[in-house]
Amino acid sequence: MNIIIYTVVILSIFYLLLRVISNISSKKISKSLRFFTIISLIILAIIFAVAGRFILTLPLTLASLALLKLKGLSIFQLISLFRLIQTLRRSGRFSFNQSNLKNSSSISVPEAYKILNLDISKKITKSDVNKAYIKIQKKIHPDVSPETARLSSIVNEAKDIVLRDIS
Repeated sequence: MNIIIYTVVILSIFYLLLRVISNISSKKISKSLRFFTIISLIILAIIFAVAGRFILTLPLTLASLALLKLKGLSIFQLISLFRLIQTLRRSGRFSFNQSNLKNSSSISVPEAYKILNLDISKKITKSDVNKAYIKIQKKIHPDVSPETARLSSIVNEAKDIVLRDIS
């Protein structure tokens, strides 16, 4: 019942807007549209100038990778990848600069379990580790997307650490 009421209200508002717009001259509409476009572009330019570094960093990159190259990546996997990269960046183990690749330090055992999305408190077998590793690598392997080469190497290192830990 609510859907019908909402639909009637929306259509009524749309009808009234069309009636108002039909009474306005096209010259005035185009002038207003031009003004609105210029103002919105100026505001957008200011936003990107001030906060563009943060707006266009990782979330947009992951979203574009999901849309273009990493087929089958869900929004939940994007969020988990984003959290993983943020955790690794905070600990100094991940950087988008290629010069920092050689300076990466070893991953701790709890971080390795977290990277592979495994529970450290449960008994884990080698096949569980390999399944988790393969599941992640299918999404981020450098053959699928060259932009994820560093992340793939971190997942490789995490797999090795977890396998050493369960042995």
